[in-house]
Amino acid sequence: MFFANWQDFFHMGGYGFYVWLAYGISFFAIVVLIIQSVQERKAILRTVLREQQRQARLQNKKTRGAL
Repeated sequence: MFFANWQDFFHMGGYGFYVWLAYGISFFAIVVLIIQSVQERKAILRTVLREQQRQARLQNKKTRGAL
């Protein structure tokens, strides 16, 4: 598609509002998904680390009790 100037590009033949709105909503949704995924990954890693520490404490208590 060829546009004579930047104004035509942003106007998109009268459909610019809908086109740019669609791009904006899509971009927003992708950013939210990325942020949410990063936060969820951090939470899962914290939970795994906490569980590993718990298992190590339990194992340590068992070995002390056996002595």
